[in-house]
Amino acid sequence: MPRQPTETPAPPPTPAPAAPATAHQMWGGRFSLGPSEALDALNRSLPVDHRLWPQDVAASKAWVHALGRVGVLTPSEEHQLLEGLDRVAERLADGAAVGAPDEDVHTLVERLLYAEVGTVAGKLHTGRSRNDQVATDLRLWTLGAIDQLDSDLAALGRALVARAEDGVDVLLPGYTHGQRAQPVRWAYVLLAHAWPLVRDRQRLADARRRVAELPLGSGALAGSGFAVDRVLLKEALGFRSVSANALDATGDRDFVAEVLFALTLVGTHLSRLAAEIVLYTSAEFGFVRLSDDFSTGSSLLPQKRNPDIFELVRAKSSRLLGDLVALLTTLKGLPAGYSKDLQEDKALLFDGFDTLALVLPAATGAVAVLSVDAERMRAALDASLRATDLADLLVEAGVPFRESHGLVGRLVREAERSGVPLDRVPGPVAAGIHPALAAALSQLGTWEDSVESRATPGGASRHSVAEQLEALRPAFAEGGGP
Repeated sequence: MPRQPTETPAPPPTPAPAAPATAHQMWGGRFSLGPSEALDALNRSLPVDHRLWPQDVAASKAWVHALGRVGVLTPSEEHQLLEGLDRVAERLADGAAVGAPDEDVHTLVERLLYAEVGTVAGKLHTGRSRNDQVATDLRLWTLGAIDQLDSDLAALGRALVARAEDGVDVLLPGYTHGQRAQPVRWAYVLLAHAWPLVRDRQRLADARRRVAELPLGSGALAGSGFAVDRVLLKEALGFRSVSANALDATGDRDFVAEVLFALTLVGTHLSRLAAEIVLYTSAEFGFVRLSDDFSTGSSLLPQKRNPDIFELVRAKSSRLLGDLVALLTTLKGLPAGYSKDLQEDKALLFDGFDTLALVLPAATGAVAVLSVDAERMRAALDASLRATDLADLLVEAGVPFRESHGLVGRLVREAERSGVPLDRVPGPVAAGIHPALAAALSQLGTWEDSVESRATPGGASRHSVAEQLEALRPAFAEGGGP
């Protein structure tokens, strides 16, 4: 019997493509027309504020608990909303914000919550405004961002301290006005860039206290219409205090300005460190050399070894300053309460933190593997750097300092005229300027002696540098605060 052909099963139907999400709005009932395309493009902030979704979900969950305590939600509704918000968080973690049509992150979260739990989602916004909602979300985000930045600053501080420990015995000219001034230790120079980071961390910690003030429960401007427990909200979300005035709280962006100022000062300190390293890597100085993996080359000049990393670090400080100025310019003309101008705050704040998140690891890595040419540094020590030592020796011989300053200045002029180093001016010539000068010249010790003579606290002596290292190690220790 001939074999019957096997019937090929019909392929499964192709699933219809999912319908694109429809934009969700929290407003519009009093309008006969929706926003124009041009208005929507200008008004829409989701491309910027989408990163606030973890904070928006966390604040919304705290608000659900608060509404449950005042009887707005039944226990069943509270449970539904909390579970729904957890599922919304999962969807957002999987990328649900990408390409979403919503106006902002708050409407996005609410739309997704409607999709998860249905009409009960409409109860979530009871007694709450986007005005206090966004202020709360941004403060929550800023607290976490400050903590990460503080950690990155501490890492750079540790790198500077570690390199300073290796550079205690390395001497080089210290500079003022770009001119050789006095001999110092390389460790001392590095620590001069570490101490500003301590102050940066202190400023951030101080600003953090004011960031941690809860706006939630302020409503649009006059407070919530429901007697929610703001102290419990504060504790649930990890804030330090509750805002005192709802009109102020909804429009207050002092915390953004203050943090941006702290970020700008961090950038300024990094720029100064970068400027010094760029200078010292030049062939004219040759004091330090960047590692190959933190150097770049030229597209035309094969011999070039460019310190692009630190040139970019230097330039980024200008960007941070621009963010700060843009925010302050935005704030200066606003009345109390919320105005839509404040929507611009997030782009500026995010950019500030993003910039430093890019800069700090690069600067830390480059500093950690920087190589030092100790011989080149020592060779740059010029006898003119002994001038203050000579003036001090004259003071010890009984000459008033202002007079000794002038006498040594004449000796410097004589050395330049004769074309000899300062410490090689003949004794009789020095004595002709002042009898004590010849003796002072003979008493000049080594470069190490010169540095050790600056033994006051904070000076360049070995003991002072050791004290600074001792203070800075715990200041930058992992897990330690500023």
